[in-house]
Amino acid sequence: MTDDIRPELAAWRDRVARTLDEHRAEARAKRHAKGYRTARENVDDLADAGSFLEYGQLAVAAQRSRREYEDLQSNTAGDGIITGTCTINAAQVGAERGRAAIIVNDYSVLAGTQGFFHHKKLDRICELAEDLSLPLVMYTEGGGGRPGDTDVTTQIAGLNINSFSTWAGLSGKVPRIAVNNGYCFAGNAALFGCADFTIATRNSWIGMAGPAMIEGGGLGKFDPTDIGPIAVQEKNGVVDVVAEDEAHATALARQLLSYFQGPVEAWTAASQEVLRDLIPEDRRWAYPVRRVIETIADTGSFFELQRIYGRSVITGFIRLEGRPLALIANDCQQMGGAVDSQAAEKAARFLGICDALRLPVLSLTDTPGFMVGPDSEKAGAVRSMSRLFVAGAGMTVPIVAIFLRKGYGLGAMAMTGGSFVRPVYAASWPSGEFGGMGLEGAVRLGFKKELDAVADPAERELLYQQLLARMYEVGRATEAAAHLEIDAVIDPADTRAVIARAFAAAA
Repeated sequence: MTDDIRPELAAWRDRVARTLDEHRAEARAKRHAKGYRTARENVDDLADAGSFLEYGQLAVAAQRSRREYEDLQSNTAGDGIITGTCTINAAQVGAERGRAAIIVNDYSVLAGTQGFFHHKKLDRICELAEDLSLPLVMYTEGGGGRPGDTDVTTQIAGLNINSFSTWAGLSGKVPRIAVNNGYCFAGNAALFGCADFTIATRNSWIGMAGPAMIEGGGLGKFDPTDIGPIAVQEKNGVVDVVAEDEAHATALARQLLSYFQGPVEAWTAASQEVLRDLIPEDRRWAYPVRRVIETIADTGSFFELQRIYGRSVITGFIRLEGRPLALIANDCQQMGGAVDSQAAEKAARFLGICDALRLPVLSLTDTPGFMVGPDSEKAGAVRSMSRLFVAGAGMTVPIVAIFLRKGYGLGAMAMTGGSFVRPVYAASWPSGEFGGMGLEGAVRLGFKKELDAVADPAERELLYQQLLARMYEVGRATEAAAHLEIDAVIDPADTRAVIARAFAAAA
């Protein structure tokens, strides 16, 4: 062996080295000074070790006519985007099911802006993802379109590109997860918003225009940190999950992707007997439904989306005996579990994505129905709540429904795919109660004449309570099961086993 190598190989090595963090020390230092990671550090953390295959590494910005080529090789490495294929979570799900593609916008290159070759690389990996059925994880930090690519002389506005439609066109075909840290404006924000699932760090600002565009449009002068801070974008549902930093966001992306990569062999679960006592004996008291979810689910497998948006309906993922499931559940600590417009929109979108990506759905239902009243109608209740029926009617994956307590009215039907007969199995805990509307409203409406006829307030209240107790007895879970409106009443401690058998029968 000799240490001498041919000149073309040496030149190639030098050329590749210019794209790496070791050569771009100043850019790396700037990132670290802000507490951020480099694009390649995120790639290394996301992809399984040794699995990343890069595409377009030697690209530079289309600015050869205005800058020295060696400068472009280092300072516009990859034209501001790293793309490639890899495996993610292969140790848990196997190499075949762990196949994935990665897109990382590199903010250290021209503020992560999107140039001519940047778009070509983005299109190439998206097209491969569709052809090879690869899930995609994209890091979106960047400032949108780039006006300085002087080598491109055959376009005017540069709007005849495919990147946004190519990325959006993957909807329903492969899972797409967007991860953001830092500034994400204009075209980068459009990519972020098109994803199926969005994760952002607390140091994220996400907006459809950055400061320059806003000021140029005559809308005022703003700092970047004034535009789409995380507190705003989490509250309005733009961000599904908030991470502490890029390392946490990457770990969350790996976990989120895993639910679409199939079952795992290793799992544990909590003792199920505690489920018997999680519902208060007093039907008027609320309880923390997340404790129910975490007990039913494999230990540590519950992954919640949009926790503070549409709060009366919980959406997320769990595993049951290693099998991934989508989950919707009513939170009776929020508006009694009533489904309002935000919750309906949230649940409908979630169900549509999970159905397209072939993930079965578990519904844990405890709702007095849809939220009603003038304020609800101002929020577009008719359209929003109806979308939940449309989503349920269009679903092709199995649904299993477990009624924890209340199953009233249209809202309860919407939580189970649009009808109690839609699930492959619909069972209730003994605490379940059912009716065409909430019991209290049913008594006041159905027995208004009788109640109004009682002059004495104390006697009227006594009559009301007697009628309410009678309605409760009629609508108990056992009576609903006896009339075949649900399939069964089950011991809460058997819930995991029942759900597993129901999905196994539907497989």
